[in-house]
Amino acid sequence: MSVTIYHNPSCGTSRNTLAMIRNAGIEPEIVEYLKTPPDRETLKVLIARAGLTVRATLREKGTPYAELGLGDASLTDERLLDAMMEHPVLINRPIVVTPLGVRLCRLSELVLDILPAGQKGSFTKEDGEQVIDKEGRRLL
Repeated sequence: MSVTIYHNPSCGTSRNTLAMIRNAGIEPEIVEYLKTPPDRETLKVLIARAGLTVRATLREKGTPYAELGLGDASLTDERLLDAMMEHPVLINRPIVVTPLGVRLCRLSELVLDILPAGQKGSFTKEDGEQVIDKEGRRLL
């Protein structure tokens, strides 16, 4: 089964999401999107399949969002995509693609909704929050 994660290893949410994928016994394709960003068409498809708007996919924190004036509501999706192509850090993460769908997993637990396999055991996030019990059942 094919699972892909658009991942930033410096991001705790992204690391937790990757760990939950692996806790299901799946080794995903890992795309470190800051090093190898998706092309424009792929990004547009990911956004559409996730049921999001381009604006909802923009990351503000730790990015040039404000200095580029991307909060301007009059900016078109094409302009926002231009900014994401020029500055991949503006792409919110992690985005996960599975046979069951595409999700922006800003709560890392959202990945559980689209994994094609159940959790194999307990899982606790980096911050100590337990998400999966020892029987592989979701707690949240």
